[in-house]
Amino acid sequence: MALFESAFVGEIIRAGIQSVGKGQREAALSIGLSWYDQMRYIVLPQAFKKVLPPLANEFISLIKVSAIISLISVPELTFRTQELASATRLIFEAWLTTAALYFVICFGLSYLFSKLENRSKVA
Repeated sequence: MALFESAFVGEIIRAGIQSVGKGQREAALSIGLSWYDQMRYIVLPQAFKKVLPPLANEFISLIKVSAIISLISVPELTFRTQELASATRLIFEAWLTTAALYFVICFGLSYLFSKLENRSKVA
């Protein structure tokens, strides 16, 4: 799963860097910036603003998917929900509570990333 998700993140970052116009790099080169300085001061700040929304989406998706397939500690909630539903026969209530907790986690992450996006738009 790490390889799968890292491939997506790599493609998102690559697309963000390539989306910065060739003229920006040529202008940076014309004023004598090294490749490192071009990336640091010109390309990456512009690319960051473009890749933040898809990276946020990928991060939230990773949380949801990994929870479902039991790769992080959050899936313990899913396992406990199954146990609770089996023991108490309160299936709907147990899964509704679990869904609410997942919603709180994902909504919190969405809120955090929206704040980061707004902050990067101002800068």
